[in-house]
Amino acid sequence: MVPHHAYNRLGSGGGTPSPPASPRRSPRTHRRPSKSASGRALQAPRSLVQRMAWMLLSLLLRRQAIFLFAPLLYVAGMLFYMGTVSLEGVPRIISRPASGSMYRSPQLYQRLRPDMNADNSSDVLATVWRHPYKGGMWRPCINMTMNELPDSNGYIYVEANGGLNQQRASICNAVAVAGYLNATLVIPNFHYHSIWRDPSKFKDIYDEEHFIHTLKNDVRVVDKVPDFMMERFGHNMSNVHNFKIKAWSSIQYYKDAVLPKLIEEKFIRISPFANRLSFDAPSTVQRLRCLANFEALRFSKPIATLAEKLISRIKERSIDNNGRYIAVHLRFEEDMVAFSCCIFDGGEEENQDMNAARERGWRGKFTKPGRVIRPGVIRMNGKCPLTPLEVGLILQGMGFSNNTAIYLASGKIYKAEKTMAPLLEMFPLLQTKETLASAEELAPFKNYSSRMAAVDYSVCLHSEVFLTTQGGNFPHFLIGHRRYLYGGHSKTIKPDKRKLALLFDNPKVSWKALKRQLLNMRAHSDAKGIEIKRPNDSIYTYPCPDCMCRSNKSEVLKSPPAQ
Repeated sequence: MVPHHAYNRLGSGGGTPSPPASPRRSPRTHRRPSKSASGRALQAPRSLVQRMAWMLLSLLLRRQAIFLFAPLLYVAGMLFYMGTVSLEGVPRIISRPASGSMYRSPQLYQRLRPDMNADNSSDVLATVWRHPYKGGMWRPCINMTMNELPDSNGYIYVEANGGLNQQRASICNAVAVAGYLNATLVIPNFHYHSIWRDPSKFKDIYDEEHFIHTLKNDVRVVDKVPDFMMERFGHNMSNVHNFKIKAWSSIQYYKDAVLPKLIEEKFIRISPFANRLSFDAPSTVQRLRCLANFEALRFSKPIATLAEKLISRIKERSIDNNGRYIAVHLRFEEDMVAFSCCIFDGGEEENQDMNAARERGWRGKFTKPGRVIRPGVIRMNGKCPLTPLEVGLILQGMGFSNNTAIYLASGKIYKAEKTMAPLLEMFPLLQTKETLASAEELAPFKNYSSRMAAVDYSVCLHSEVFLTTQGGNFPHFLIGHRRYLYGGHSKTIKPDKRKLALLFDNPKVSWKALKRQLLNMRAHSDAKGIEIKRPNDSIYTYPCPDCMCRSNKSEVLKSPPAQ
């Protein structure tokens, strides 16, 4: 008989022995009340809700880890509760547009119109520039050379693309590059663009003979490539090596990369050439830019003659102000409004017009997948073009009276009959080239946007005040040209459009408060009239000190004739 051992796997009774009891986790949770006590304290719930609560409580007591899910259970309970509550009595949260994001200038004008009409402030056109010579007066000082030019390294042919003033930048930069490389510059070719649609050539806009003569001691310029040179390339311009130069390349790059090929081939072309030379360059290069822009480029005889007539006529209409007038560059043409992506009256007609204009001018650019357009943000950032109404508010708020003669430089205004009405109410002496010139006088320029822009440029150049309403090459070149002519002072008002967006969208602003802000803007423009070029600034906007020298305050600067 086999003796029984304490650790026999089978055991004496043939059954499986129970495992040893687990140690108690806590004497509190395992302390059991008597039957009578538990019966009194935890009676079985009767209703369904009470039963569910009882089951949940029992589960929590038995499994302490379940407390980790307590936040989720709480949120679920709150959501269940909120779903059973009526929201009729809960206050609604109303989302209001950000201040400055809406076009409310018409409502502002209607509200302030009585106060504006009652404002009898005197005209300030004669005294608008109180600090024109602060820090010293400046005068043009481009040193003219009389040295003979060395033998040319070859011919450079460039294509100037863009509108009037983008082409102007290309011409001046081409002069600088050709002079630096000791090359002969071929009169730049103007690239035809689908937006400007102007087939004008160089001699249609500029005085070609004057251009060549002014530069003769610095850069050789010819009106066309000689036949013997074209024969080498089969009279086919596409056979000529074309440089694709990166935007804002340094002058050193031209010396390292372009000059060797120029010496080898004797004829190269650069296309396109807009913005292909950096703003900062050695003084010899800057001098050539100054010479080209401010002295060599003079508008052609037909353009200059018409401009002189318009200047004379608007001065006659400003006899109360001794011939002084304000020029406003207004960019409220349909294509400009469309490109800005800003909303004005917000109607369906405007929406359709703008979509159609964007598709015509920039096919698919504004409808690319993922592109987000936020008109309100654009307006708050001061990127929306000013309307004719807003121009009137600015000028009247800055103290100009309704007998001030105004020249409006612009293309075809969007919805002109409607949008121009308030500006004409405020300034009835407003003129354009169409009102100052006869149809016969305008006929040779009518279908040429660059020639029309050149007329506007000339009339704006000789105004007492120039108001710019939008960025672009036109005001940038004009501001620099005015500085060159008027002792370094631009005599230009450049309003703070971010601040204007807030002011014009303020339903509580008074005429007195609005006028105070606008007068501050005018004073700020006066103080910023004379500015010195800083690194990466354009010499065409800031000609001091590269193109100008300091002069005595006692010197009197005479206004030059119309160009």
